[in-house]
Amino acid sequence: MAWLRHYRRAWLGGDLAAGLVVGIMVIPQSMAYAMLAGLPVEVGLYASLLPVLGYALFGSSMNLSVGPVAVTGLMTAALLAPLAPIGSGQYLQLAIWLALLSGLMLFVFGLLRLGFLANFLSHPVISGFITGAAILILLSQLPHLLGLSGWPVSPAALLDSWQASNSLVLGMGLLALLWLLYARSLLAAHLRWLGLNESLALLLARLAPILVVVLTVLASLYWDLAARGVPVVGSLPAGLPSLVWSTPDLASLHSLLLPAVLVSLVGFVESVSIAQSLARRKRQSIDANQELLGLGAANIGSGLTGGFAVCGGFSRSMVNIEAGANTPLAGVVAVGVIGLILLTIAPWFAHLPLVVLAVVILVAVTPLIDLLSLKRAWRYDRAEGLTLLATAAGVLLLGIEGGILLGISLAIAAQLWRGSRPHVAVVGRVPDTQYFRNTKRHLVEITPHLLALRIDENIFFANTKAIEQAIHQALSDYPDTQEVLLILSAVNHIDSTGLDMLSELTEGLAERDIRLHLAEVKGPVMDQLAETDWLNQQVGEVFPSTHIAFNTLGSLKRPRQSDAGE
Repeated sequence: MAWLRHYRRAWLGGDLAAGLVVGIMVIPQSMAYAMLAGLPVEVGLYASLLPVLGYALFGSSMNLSVGPVAVTGLMTAALLAPLAPIGSGQYLQLAIWLALLSGLMLFVFGLLRLGFLANFLSHPVISGFITGAAILILLSQLPHLLGLSGWPVSPAALLDSWQASNSLVLGMGLLALLWLLYARSLLAAHLRWLGLNESLALLLARLAPILVVVLTVLASLYWDLAARGVPVVGSLPAGLPSLVWSTPDLASLHSLLLPAVLVSLVGFVESVSIAQSLARRKRQSIDANQELLGLGAANIGSGLTGGFAVCGGFSRSMVNIEAGANTPLAGVVAVGVIGLILLTIAPWFAHLPLVVLAVVILVAVTPLIDLLSLKRAWRYDRAEGLTLLATAAGVLLLGIEGGILLGISLAIAAQLWRGSRPHVAVVGRVPDTQYFRNTKRHLVEITPHLLALRIDENIFFANTKAIEQAIHQALSDYPDTQEVLLILSAVNHIDSTGLDMLSELTEGLAERDIRLHLAEVKGPVMDQLAETDWLNQQVGEVFPSTHIAFNTLGSLKRPRQSDAGE
């Protein structure tokens, strides 16, 4: 809570306004994401209380808004559906424990300073996962838009089950969808045309779902839509959450471990990405380890109050900023607003048609289908494009766990494949300079008896054969070589397999009266090699720079043993 110690009175107005706006805005979102998770809608409201306070205590972002989001809602449903019937008491308890275990893992990771875990999911994997998840979310909400309890098995079954209530639901859904799409794309521009400033216009456009909720609740009450066959939220308890604690058996808890790891990792990466994006706007910094603590506390708080897994949300964070938020106090105020709504008018939301929540989800997740990243990755690096595409397809065909594991496996395989094809360049001196460049790309000077090779990759088990072959090929191209200089400026690590290869290579060169030398060895690599027989007994000299090596070895032309015998 470093922000609280340095709080300024000038920030208070913006934080109060932002808290009020966000507290109202997240009501339909939180309910919608709870429905997506297969949980009662009030669980989404519960998950918007203590998590915000927990993050405010430990998180490092001044503007990140934490709570239920579409991705954690989908992951909760997909990961728990095989373990318990959706809607059952056991399912609710597993969702609570999933949040608790995820929170405990994140908090422990933060204490252990494991913020670097964010690097284990590459951008193509995250983008592919979110794209696949967004498509799954869209498909899951289409029955609600049609007023159906589930997907019909055939078009004929759809026609047989179609009723007047379905047409009413579809009509309401399409009207709400058109309004929200208009609000997302054009409303802000039209409000600016009417004279509103840009910030206020954007804020009002983002609050458009509130108007839909209010109007449809009033319509539902006036025309008694529930009696006409329109599915509504139904019973919604008033008051703050009161957790009925129930501990699952050990087998159930064990089955939650992998889901908790996946939820933790994805939620952390998504939250850190959003927090860093927001921080760059205000020239602030983000501490990944503090983010682990903050998200851990948020998820523990969610579980303690009967909520489900949470993380940072982009849309609510943007509303938070646009409404004038300066510190996490805005989130604390939002908690107060949500709590007040739960204590007062929450039962009114029982009349809210489910199709409205489905439309809120549809509009929120459609932009998550990241075709632009796929196009960019495909053009820049085909392997990353395939990783993104395969991750998305894996989520659709194999499920959440399968898709993520497939994406991570492909990303690792792509790195190994690149590392197994190292770039090894013969270099020479750029005339009248101390610079050395690839002989195939630049006009350079070489010394006939000195072969200088720059290895542009770590030397490890996957590429030792390729490096050895590249060196032998260079020796065949330069048959007068007496001195081989390996330039290791790009090498950060040499594993034991690489060391064995270099030792055998040096022995083979020695039999041909060729000496091997090193240049520009990095400190950590030198520390690793310092006690090895290869460096101390087989390598000729180690030079601090290629320039010094060329000056020294260039003048050391020796008569070959065969020449001396003659």
